[in-house]
Amino acid sequence: MTTNATPQTADAEPTMKAITQDVLGDPDVLKEVEVARPKPGVGQILVAVHAAGVNPTDWKHRRFGAFLGRPPFTLGWDVSGVVEAVGIGVSLFKPGDEVFGMLPYPYGAGSHAEYVTGPTRAFVPRPAGLSHVEAGALPLVALTAWQALVDNARVEAGQRVLVHAAAGGVGHVAVQIAKARGAYVIGTASAAKHDFVRGLGANEVIDYRNADFVKEARDIDVVLDPLGGEDRLRSLEVLKPGGILVSILPGNFGEVAARADELGVRATDMLVEHDQAGMAAIAALVESGKLRVHVSDTYPLAEAAKAHAEGETGRVTGKLALTIRP
Repeated sequence: MTTNATPQTADAEPTMKAITQDVLGDPDVLKEVEVARPKPGVGQILVAVHAAGVNPTDWKHRRFGAFLGRPPFTLGWDVSGVVEAVGIGVSLFKPGDEVFGMLPYPYGAGSHAEYVTGPTRAFVPRPAGLSHVEAGALPLVALTAWQALVDNARVEAGQRVLVHAAAGGVGHVAVQIAKARGAYVIGTASAAKHDFVRGLGANEVIDYRNADFVKEARDIDVVLDPLGGEDRLRSLEVLKPGGILVSILPGNFGEVAARADELGVRATDMLVEHDQAGMAAIAALVESGKLRVHVSDTYPLAEAAKAHAEGETGRVTGKLALTIRP
């Protein structure tokens, strides 16, 4: 396999380039460094990373530490690449296999590097029709949407689903998953992104800047909430009795749960988990033509700080990705 990874001398311990930070803060705290290349442990594979998605959770961890605490650490949960080596007990993959997946969230971060290790069952084969960049951008947002809509809300054909921020990373995938399950989908997005959201299959799109979604969307079975705040609480009002709101922003949920009880609806919050069965279902949707990921921009590994800065504008359509190998 030909790569642009860091060359090694015959006697040297293998190293790699990775994006790390020593302090919390703005994008400029990110730096490219040379570190030891990891080795796969029991039940793990070592993946030569070709591309890795950049997600809001990355810049939130960079700025606040979140679940990872104080630096140093290397961020990144999305992975697409080629198996370089396997650990003891691994039978599902062999060196040379092309895979994609999501590292265990939140403590398995580290894909913003030339190599990363992860549990075998965090990965599935990369669909032939999906480039490494597309595959690297897809896992975290797709698993989030899948676990919210399928595992938690159990979306069925004929149901009405409201997806907030429908042009965003999770949102644009959620619209397609809901449509693939036969739902009637309403998305919220700025007016400039309405054509994009309709192109994903949305039946209706609400301009959240100039219209009140509570008045526009009624008798909803499922709301997907990636926003939090007042919009999360108000979203309960659009649900029909027995309907459910699934928020992907956990915490401070007491007021929402209490209000849901008052209205006779349900509400839950969640964090995404690595999930081979979910990844296999996502790969199947890709292969069937029912799911695609929109990558609005890519950056080389060394320019990870620029990707973070763009992401934090809040104006990205779809996803951003880092390209580690050509």
